[in-house]
Amino acid sequence: MYELNNFKTSNVQVIGWDIGGANVKAASLSANGELLQVLQLPCPLWRGLEHLQKTIERVLTIFQVMPNDVLNVITMTGELVDLFPNRHTGVLEIANTLNHLLSCDSANIAFYAANYGFVDFKQVSVLSMHIASANWHASASALAQHTQDALLIDIGSTTTDIIPIHSGKVHTTSIYDAERMQKDLLVYTGVVRTPVMALGNKILFNGVETNVAAEYFATMADVYRLTGELSQGADLADTADGQGKSMLESARRLARMVGHDVEDRPLKDWLDLAIVCRTMQIAQIKSATLKHLKQLKPNVPMIGAGTGAFLVKNLAEELGCTYFPVSQVLKNLFDDYQAIEVCFPAYAVAHLYLSLNQLQSLNKLETKKKIHA
Repeated sequence: MYELNNFKTSNVQVIGWDIGGANVKAASLSANGELLQVLQLPCPLWRGLEHLQKTIERVLTIFQVMPNDVLNVITMTGELVDLFPNRHTGVLEIANTLNHLLSCDSANIAFYAANYGFVDFKQVSVLSMHIASANWHASASALAQHTQDALLIDIGSTTTDIIPIHSGKVHTTSIYDAERMQKDLLVYTGVVRTPVMALGNKILFNGVETNVAAEYFATMADVYRLTGELSQGADLADTADGQGKSMLESARRLARMVGHDVEDRPLKDWLDLAIVCRTMQIAQIKSATLKHLKQLKPNVPMIGAGTGAFLVKNLAEELGCTYFPVSQVLKNLFDDYQAIEVCFPAYAVAHLYLSLNQLQSLNKLETKKKIHA
């Protein structure tokens, strides 16, 4: 494990950063692991690195910290945005930006590289493909310290991660997105940014099977605004038409998916259509989930995280599985438990660094005891 040697973790805050392509999540922890603050802000990274810089500066202002006075541990998925020609370049450019904004001679910054643990800035180029999109691994590794067997399902704004945990370890050898997508460990469906047309070619509307418009008319955020399940704090993305986020405006966009204007039917019909969309999305996630439940011990709990954790709870009930929100498993005492669920990778990477640092310190102490015994 890479140590931030110039800092004493006994009295320094640690900020975990999850740099996404559409949002930045940050969690501030005290040196003893107490969660101090957690935050998610929109960041349209695909429009330029200057947006990342502004978002980072805004987080630091809200947290009321100077970047050189804290430890910064980072995971990311933002390298996937089409601002960058490939993942390697994206990781390097994001890392360069963060190193410039957050570090004092790279002494207080580390990057999470999956099975390689935490690495310093100089190692980013060599290990870029292990740093790329490794936030799910940080989440599962942190959770595995608190539960022996479980299925972690993190439903975010864009994607769903399904991660088996067995005997206190992340139970998969698949690290890269391409392989994870092949094995249904990564499903590209989320509760905010996913286009409704991604649910399928046909949908049941008023009891009649109807073709779905292959157009970016509506997103799943429209669906979950209509069902009342999308919290305002998670509803950060622009709408498909650039208009507002009221019930009527959401219904108008959803109506276009089946060739209608919102005025053609009463609002109840559009609410019913939203429920059908919800059912179709759960079915997609359920199909992938069943593959992994079969490989685990019977009756393992399902643990929900992400903006769409409410769907994990419903899925667990449907499958007859015990459900826990990730905040309950970690026994976190922070008042806003939903913020932890939404920003779990940011919390996890900071929690993981502190716990690994503590373990390393204990091992050193045991070694000294043996030498002097």
